[in-house]
Amino acid sequence: MLYLFPISVAHAAGGGGLAGLGGSSGIASMAPFVLLIVVFYFLLIRPQQKTAKKHKELLAAIAQGDRVITRGGIHGRVQNVKDEVISVEIANNVVVKLDRGAILGKQTADGGDGK
Repeated sequence: MLYLFPISVAHAAGGGGLAGLGGSSGIASMAPFVLLIVVFYFLLIRPQQKTAKKHKELLAAIAQGDRVITRGGIHGRVQNVKDEVISVEIANNVVVKLDRGAILGKQTADGGDGK
């Protein structure tokens, strides 16, 4: 018992050898998680937001006469544009009504069915 007394007094007086590092280890252990969140934001979330914004602008710019491609892969020419419904002619005298969100994109002049 007498032998353990000086050791306990030394620990009480010194506060422990590694106790000073305990305060910064909380922040240091969170740094990899914060870094991971930043990497995910710039590699995954931000590019997806840019793509969604570009697609939204494309949908807003659709006008009569544009050649479009639907999400189902159907190519056609826009006949009529209303608020959320777009009429697309997919063949001679075959017109389908599509939701604006069903349009994947505009068909370029050099690609497609050659019409």
